Amino acid sequence: MLNELLKKLIKTASGRFRFYFSLAGMSVAVILILLAVQLQVNFNSLLYNKSNQDSIANFLVVSKNMQSGNTNLTEQDIAELRKQSFIQAVGLLTPANFKVSAQSVSQNFPLYTDLFLEAVPDQFLDVNNENWKWNNSTSFVPIIIPNSFLDMYNFGFAISQGTPQLTKRAITAIPIQLNFTGGLKKENYPARIIGFSDRVSSVLVPQAFMDWANQRFGSGSIKATRVIIQTKDPGSPQLVNYLKQHDLTTDTDRTRFSKYRQIVNAVVNASWISGGIMFLFALLVFTLFIQLTIASCREEIVLLVTLGAAPKQLQRFLLKRFYPVNICIVLVALMILSAGQFFLSKRLVEQSMFIDKTLSIYTIAVAIILLVLLWMVNYSSIKKALRTK
Repeated sequence: MLNELLKKLIKTASGRFRFYFSLAGMSVAVILILLAVQLQVNFNSLLYNKSNQDSIANFLVVSKNMQSGNTNLTEQDIAELRKQSFIQAVGLLTPANFKVSAQSVSQNFPLYTDLFLEAVPDQFLDVNNENWKWNNSTSFVPIIIPNSFLDMYNFGFAISQGTPQLTKRAITAIPIQLNFTGGLKKENYPARIIGFSDRVSSVLVPQAFMDWANQRFGSGSIKATRVIIQTKDPGSPQLVNYLKQHDLTTDTDRTRFSKYRQIVNAVVNASWISGGIMFLFALLVFTLFIQLTIASCREEIVLLVTLGAAPKQLQRFLLKRFYPVNICIVLVALMILSAGQFFLSKRLVEQSMFIDKTLSIYTIAVAIILLVLLWMVNYSSIKKALRTK
């Protein structure tokens, strides 16, 4: 009986425009706040999820900027790189300190070219081949060449010179002779291409062979001019800024995500700020709506209390009247974001990028926090309004 009477009082006292206006503002604010959380989670997933890890992009070849004059990397430079938290590992690229040329020993494929050789620690290679080893008893020197070299040959040199284009399988079957010249020594060694790399744009030989060849044919000490680093996030602003401050350079295409991250962070921050402001504004409007609604039926509420209605009973009724609407707002916002997350994940799969099909636990946790906050605001507003009566 009392609840039915209160429903009639509240219904006749409610201002529909104020009510719908506050609900609209609250809805937009909740969606913006939850969207900001989910966007940040999705972006982190694209960067750090193992399914999205790029075995090429996570390895960067770093060298001194040519404009600095001296391109040698000092031991201090390398030690400082190893100390950085955003760099997981650092490996030296060891160059050949002698003249190298390569030629085909096949009459069907005559080829001669000057060459440069480098070596990197095995852990930085993206080629796994059982023939990647060398010692004094090895019958040939294994070589890894960049995929870009084969592309330049097939689509540039071969077309212009009228030589046959080669598949990877064909070029690995061609016997090669390496010619080494250093000081008064000149020697030839059989070699064979055993793999193709996307990480390092150099002709690579095993580290053991390079160390031996530099001692045998080289002159003087060798100073490192390039290193290869492994990092979780090649687009990290910290990494990009460090390289710039220390006059170091790398493939800018590999660090392009630094700019994308700044854009995403700006969008997320804007969503947080605008959502937060709208949420506070909607809370204010909703609180005023509650207080005005109670104030407009003040005399009736006073009469009900006089007739024996308990204030706590009125408070529970009003809370049940206003708070469920807030629950509906949050649930609808979660449903909208869930649908958007599902369709976004489907579209990203087509681009070989992967995010969860469902909302993050962080997004749901923030939704729960918003519900608790809304309950506290509703409770305190109703309690304050009834107390003044």
